[in-house]
Amino acid sequence: MNFFADAVAWLFDPTNYVGSNAIGSRVLEHLGFTLLTLVFASVIAIPLGFFIGHTGRGRGLAVGTAGAFRSIPTLGLLTLVALSVGIGLTAPYAALTVLAIPPILAGAYTGFEAIDRATIDAARAVGMSAGQIVRKVELPLSLPLLMGGLRSATLQIVATATLAAYVADIGLGRFLFTGLKNLDYAQMLGGSILVILLALLLEGIFAVLQKLVVPRGVAAGRPTDIWAGFTKLAR
Repeated sequence: MNFFADAVAWLFDPTNYVGSNAIGSRVLEHLGFTLLTLVFASVIAIPLGFFIGHTGRGRGLAVGTAGAFRSIPTLGLLTLVALSVGIGLTAPYAALTVLAIPPILAGAYTGFEAIDRATIDAARAVGMSAGQIVRKVELPLSLPLLMGGLRSATLQIVATATLAAYVADIGLGRFLFTGLKNLDYAQMLGGSILVILLALLLEGIFAVLQKLVVPRGVAAGRPTDIWAGFTKLAR
């Protein structure tokens, strides 16, 4: 209990909010690193996931590869890349991008696969082209599951991004490594609390976004005039 009280005192100590190692600066670094890593992973995983979900090709390979990526120890991969390219941000970006790809990829292709094939057939029946089906039917209906994948990836990144401080002076991980080196357990616990709070904040934001991207007809939980709806979209 004393450790927790010391950590709270550290969090509210005004001296920890000034200088190059200020709490506010470290939080922004951690958040920026997390979001940029999420962008890198999304650029790779989302188009690939959409292609797999739309065509059904390469699903087995994608599942196997994603499973292999999940089994890679992040700290080991981070160390290996750092030994190859040197100290800096390249290694943590590469390692955490690999960590974030599997949940985003899974969310992207399962979003397409979860769509009722009768819905796709109805879209074709009213004259929609393949491109229109992707843009106006498959993409909107797949967004909730894709957002779920992004949500999962974000939580993994924000928690594991503390390891970035192992090879680079960035993020909330600095408080953990510096505290460990100096036996400053209040700083270590305070840094951990900040990571938890940031993860909870991002979890709440993505939970709201996941609800907002659900199409109104699906959210209402009742059948709509599917033919009239597709006719309107095809115009």
